[in-house]
Amino acid sequence: MTAASDCVTLRAMSTPATELLHPVNGMVLRESVRFAPGAYVLPDGISVAADAVTIDGNGALLVGRDSAGVGVQLEGRRGVEIKHLRVRDYRHGIRAARCESLTLRHLEVRSTAEVPANTVFLDIWKTAADPYGAAILLHDVADSTIEDNDLQHQMNGLLTYDCRRLAVRRNLANYCSGFGFHFYAASHCTLEDNFADYCCRCEPRGPRAGHVGADAAGFLIVHGSCHNVLRRNFARLGGDGFFLAGLSPAFEHAGCDFNLFEENDGSLSPNIAFEATFSQGNVFRNNRADYCNFGFWLGYSRDTHVEDNRVLMNRQAGIACEHGRGMVVRRNQFHGNGHGILLWTHRHEQFQAAFPDQAVSRDWLIEHNTFVRNTVGLRIAADEEHGLRKADPPSSPERRLRPVDHVLQHNQFQDNRIAIELSNCDRTRIVDNTFSGNVEANIRESDCRDTISKPNLGLGGAYVC
Repeated sequence: MTAASDCVTLRAMSTPATELLHPVNGMVLRESVRFAPGAYVLPDGISVAADAVTIDGNGALLVGRDSAGVGVQLEGRRGVEIKHLRVRDYRHGIRAARCESLTLRHLEVRSTAEVPANTVFLDIWKTAADPYGAAILLHDVADSTIEDNDLQHQMNGLLTYDCRRLAVRRNLANYCSGFGFHFYAASHCTLEDNFADYCCRCEPRGPRAGHVGADAAGFLIVHGSCHNVLRRNFARLGGDGFFLAGLSPAFEHAGCDFNLFEENDGSLSPNIAFEATFSQGNVFRNNRADYCNFGFWLGYSRDTHVEDNRVLMNRQAGIACEHGRGMVVRRNQFHGNGHGILLWTHRHEQFQAAFPDQAVSRDWLIEHNTFVRNTVGLRIAADEEHGLRKADPPSSPERRLRPVDHVLQHNQFQDNRIAIELSNCDRTRIVDNTFSGNVEANIRESDCRDTISKPNLGLGGAYVC
């Protein structure tokens, strides 16, 4: 440090906590302070170099230059609190590494570094060594609280890497062009009552085409982020609402397992409300997944529970899953979707090498759901792409990956075009369901083996068409 910076440090140390302090560039804080209101241009920001320091910003605004550097930086600290501070025009507004018992509340962080909107498809696997810009970046932070902050209108709100036991509550990260809330190898965290609406972008792909979304998401959960609770969060109109991925680009398993999603809303995405792939033991309960391309996309996941959700008016499917295993779908409302539930198999050598025990879709329990006015209530098929068209080239019959052992019971199918459609699948049990007003067929089969249909109400003559 320069001599001038040393003077700044000494002054901060000797200033009583009740006296208002005017922050200066490069300030190093070792005691609690309360800033004087005002705007301060600090290209090098400030840093915290002691434990148990409280920074009360008192509404002060720290301004960086050219979206570079860090507004407030701390490393290896414990018990630090930062509150009532405004920060803008840095690469990262707040950056903390190797900290414990950190509290960030009532902050407003804006205009951090951003990859220009509508240019590139995002990299969801960027590491802590080379992160995107963000309002708040936490790396190896534990037992900390991030609440009541305004992190809107930039690329990313909160980025976390290798964090444990974070409490993230009542934050706003709307209108981000990347990720509202990002969790990379972050576990045992609680995210409640946060907003990440309109987190979207577009990747141009020619003069008249592009990918709307480009992997932007309200909530991104990757690389072994497990045992987290997400409750009462909103991620509407995003590229994806809630995006959980358990496989790396190198086809290495990095499962995001045993997470609970409860009472969230991921509706109105051009892509997917809730994506949870290559993972196990996740639970989706009492969520809304309406007016998207897909409500839930669960490919290559296992032992996942989807219960008591509202799944309305999704263009392709309410639930879509290839090669899922041991899944439970119970007491959901599937109304007005292209398909209520769409399950299929498709030979993919690299996926099968990574997940050899999930060679086919198998062992689903689908019960006590309502399927109303869908084009197809429920479809299970072999050798298809996205469950919608035959694989190209098609597999020979002896190499076809046939779904097996699905149980459909106590469901209500009303006013669908086709209630249940089965193609090249085995040992499907259709038991104690109710059918009424389905236009073309209640149950339509093609090349299926050992289908068991026990007393179902309303089958009449439309059992097989």
